[in-house]
This record gives sequence, C-alpha cells and structure tokens, in this order.
Amino acid sequence: MKNLIFLSVFSISLVLIPLSAQPSQTDTAFVPRPVFKNGEAQVVPEFGDPKSFIREELWVETDFDSDADGKPDRMHVFVTRPACTESGQLKLPAIYMPSPYYGLRLWSLLGISSSKYNWKVKHELGHLPKSRKHANLKTRTKRPFFSGSSDRTWVPRGYVMVYSSSPGTGLSDGAPTIGGENESKAPKAVIDWLCGRANGFKTRDGNEKVQAFWCSGKVGMTGSSYDGTLCIAAATTGVQGLEVIIPVAPVSSFYHYYRSNGLVRSPGGYQGEDMDVLYDLIHTAEPSRRKENNRRVRDSILFKNQDRLSGDFNAFWASRDYLNQMENMKCAMLMSHAFNDWNVMSEHSYRFYQAARKKGLTTKIYYHQGDHGGDPPFSMMNRWFTRYLHQIENGIENEKDAWITRERKEMPTPYDAYPDARASEVVLYPALSEQQNGTLSQRKNIKQESCSLIDDHRIKPEKLVQAKNEKHRLLFVTPVLEKDVRISGIPRVTVRLSSSKPAANLSAYLVSLPWEKEKGTEIYDNIINRAWADPQNHQSLSAGEPLQPGRFYEFSFDFMPDDQVIRKGQQIGLMIFSSDRDFTLCPKPGTVLTLDLQGTKISLPVIGGAEEFQKASRKP
Repeated sequence: MKNLIFLSVFSISLVLIPLSAQPSQTDTAFVPRPVFKNGEAQVVPEFGDPKSFIREELWVETDFDSDADGKPDRMHVFVTRPACTESGQLKLPAIYMPSPYYGLRLWSLLGISSSKYNWKVKHELGHLPKSRKHANLKTRTKRPFFSGSSDRTWVPRGYVMVYSSSPGTGLSDGAPTIGGENESKAPKAVIDWLCGRANGFKTRDGNEKVQAFWCSGKVGMTGSSYDGTLCIAAATTGVQGLEVIIPVAPVSSFYHYYRSNGLVRSPGGYQGEDMDVLYDLIHTAEPSRRKENNRRVRDSILFKNQDRLSGDFNAFWASRDYLNQMENMKCAMLMSHAFNDWNVMSEHSYRFYQAARKKGLTTKIYYHQGDHGGDPPFSMMNRWFTRYLHQIENGIENEKDAWITRERKEMPTPYDAYPDARASEVVLYPALSEQQNGTLSQRKNIKQESCSLIDDHRIKPEKLVQAKNEKHRLLFVTPVLEKDVRISGIPRVTVRLSSSKPAANLSAYLVSLPWEKEKGTEIYDNIINRAWADPQNHQSLSAGEPLQPGRFYEFSFDFMPDDQVIRKGQQIGLMIFSSDRDFTLCPKPGTVLTLDLQGTKISLPVIGGAEEFQKASRKP
C-alpha cells in the first residue's frame, strides 16, 4: 500500500514566502480568473509560474487528543497557491492530499521496506514468533514534504494545493491508529479549516491564527494507496465542503488488506507485514510521545486485536472497515484501481464503489490492467474536479459508469456498468485425466475419484504451474480456446477437501496457459486471478475451528474482481495448492490436502455466458 518512493523522489526544497496577517482590501489590480475549455480547467499564465507560488505551513487544531498529552492534536498542513490569491479578491477551490508518509526520509523508506521489521512467516499455523524487530524512524524536517509535481499540475489550472500529515506522522501531533477514528477526523478538521469552521495556527504550539481566506469552500481530494484510504476516510464523515474524491487503490477494509477468508495473508510485496508493522512505518511524529503511543496504540490495540494466530474476523477489524461508516457520506466519487494490484487488491475499490452506488451517490469506477497505483487519465480527473469544484456543467455525471483500460491499450473503454451486465455465470467442473493435467469443463463427471497434493511453500507458484506431474499442486485446464473469452466480475470457487493436519493454508490461482516467458509479457498474460482461504473458517469468518484429519469440508470463496480477455489459443487453468510463499504463512512442508472433485467447481462470469463459452472451448 506504499507509494513511498514516488513521494520522496519528487519532493523538492522550496523557499517559503511569508504571508501577511490579513489580505489587502485596497488592491484594485486586475485579478485573473480560472479558464475552462471543453469542460476542463486550463492553464492560466498568471497562476502558472512556480516561482511566484505562495507556500505556507500551519497547524490545524482538531477535536481529539490521540497522543493523550492533554491538548487537542494539531495537524501539520502545507499550502501552495497562486500569488494573485493574496489580495483576497480571488477565491479558489482546494485539492487536498493528506498522507501518513510525508514525514519519512528517503533512506528510511528504503530501510523500512525490508523484511527485517516484519513478522517471520516460516512457522507452524496457530503459532506466533515471540517478537519482531521494531523500527524507530527519525522525522523528516526538510521542507516541503510532498510531491511538487501536483503543484505544477493543478495550481496553474486554478486550484490551491493542500497537504497534511496524518496523526502521529511527520510534524503532526497524535498517534497513528491504522484506520482508527482519528485518521478520519483529522482530514475532516483540515477541510473544516478550509471552509472557515476550524482554527489554524502559524506554529505548532502558538496562538497566532491563519485563515484560508483564499478558499472558495469547495474541496476535492485525491491520493494513492494509504493516501487514497484517507480520501474515503474523510468522505465517510460527511464533512461539509468536501465535494468530490478521486481515491486511487485505497484500502476500504484493513481486514481485507491483511487477511483472506479467515487466513493470515500478507499484501503482495510485503510478506510478514501486519497492522503493527505498518504503524511502526508511519509513526514518525514527536519522539517524546512515541513510547507512550506504542504502549497505548500499537501494543494494546493493534497487536492485541489483529490476531495473527487465527486470522478470524472480529470487532476490531469491523471498526476498520469503511463500509460500516458510510452513513454520512455525500460527496461524488471517481474510484480508480488496477485489476493486477496484488498489494491493495481490486476488491477494495469495488466493494466501496458498490456501496456508494447503493447510497445513490454520483460515482464512477476506472480500472486498468497495471499494478499498484495508477491515476485515471488526466483529462478525466480534470473534468471531475472542474465539475464539482468549479461547478462547470460538463456532463461527467451522465457519462458511462465504468471505464476500463483494456489489455495493451492506453485509453479506457467506457462501459454501462461494472461488472458488465452481459456477463453471466459459467460453471466449470474439474476432472482427472490421463494427460499431464486434469480437465476443466462445463460437464460434471458423476464418477470422480479424490486427488491429493502435498504442501511445500519452498516452490514458487509459477514453478508449480509449469512443472510436469507436480505433486504439490492440482491443475485443471479447459480445452484450447477457439476464440477470445472475456471475464467480467468476480469468479467463485467451491471446494470439498480434507487435511492431514488441524490447520492448513488453501490457495487458488486462475492462470492462462501456456505460460509465457517472452520479453514484454504482462502479468495478466499468465496470472488471471488469485484467492486464498482458511479451511478452518468453512462455516464462519469470525469463528474458525480445528480440522479433523481425514474429514471432508465444503466451502466457497471469491477471487478478486476482474475484467480480462483470455486470448484465443490459450487455456484457462485452475490451480489448487496450499501455502503461497509470497502471501501466506509458511509451515513445515508435508501437509496433505485431498480434494473431492465431486464437490468442487468454479464459477466464471463470462460475457455471453455458458453458450458463448461453449463455442469458444469446443474441440475441433
């Protein structure tokens, strides 16, 4: 979830230009105004010279005290605006980008990303290492803390850029809570200040106030990863003045970020990370408060409740699911995500997007075929900010609901909805075969034998797919496709299995075969989708139970939302295996999983449904 390098590489040192206490009321010089063309804000020369930008830092006071020092927490805020706003005759909307990462130094980003601070994952299920190494990072004090590229993009087009460090990070007071209430209320306080309802101060401890006299009272938000999470966190407060958000790859539920269907599962690229590890990464605030924050928040709340022993869902996780906090949300939203994001997976944006639609909010979704991050096309973002911040009627609310960048394309294709309404369920059944791999077809074989696999986390999944007669996985494949097949929606797998031990990991991959290794191969050319589950949670996500060796259990679980074309000449494969070395805990090899094929199937949402899939997979 960490777009860290991007934030730091583009941070540049700029001279702060002090502001007068009050805007001049006597300046009668020409005041430039925003300009719009084809529904988009245009560069205005009088706004656009970075050398003339006014840059100001301040602290906004909140109504909470998350570091328990007896004083309301103050959030560190940085503002960039056109010089012509200083007269007070021009009021502009604000684009606001909060983050927990502004206080991190570049070398800290590189060091903290290593696995030495994460939980060890090579141990038996149901056990926990005694401890892990904690990071203790220094606070970055060099100004500014943000990406100057956003200033150069939006300020010339008639916006004020506003940045803030979230609680317990950078030069902000408080303590990080990783999805706790203060991380929603902090950006709300900044928006309240922008709209004249909260106090801002020139210094962290002083009483000299700063007013956002240049703000029109219209605020939009955007940001990627954790920054995008703070966008939806602020939106759930229903704060007045927040008109539109464009979150990119946000976490909508921290349970879904660190767990899958009852299984302890790490985000891609950060094996062994958990809530308390992320806390250490972003906790860069006042050193004198860190020990107490660690005791009260990290050790007493996060570590105590995250439960790496079982992976079960509980009240702690429910409190960090933004779908449970959407009652007051009222702003418009353009959601953005990648189908091949295996860090913050595509289910996060989809579930929040669907919930916003059910509330009747103006919301659209943009998906692309890349990995973590990825803004919508600039023109699309410009039109959304223009419509809701400058109130220019450009019709974006009447456009298609879903925009998907197709494979190897640059610009998105509009669709009436996501998932595509033309998709319907195609049920495929696995069967044993005399060939190297089993078969996957629409015909259910009444007489089926069971088949087994042996867990071994040491083998990479891509090796398991390509290996012949591999005993550590089960692989079932369709006939070679005679025409393209497009999947749009959420595949679902049902398994009936037994385990030789009371606990086991279960992993499932959808793959496209033959496996391609040529230069230029994209991740979606080989991996269609992924899913993980804990068989102990076959009845309840919140109450797993030890497995009885030899007893069969039947349960179903979802893959990630996807929209992908499987090309003619390929085969769709379902691979079932146990431990996934890049995502799950890694117990000692040897657990045997036995699959009852009579109770196993997969459902694919295919454009054209069963009839079209049958045509595509018909043998010549």
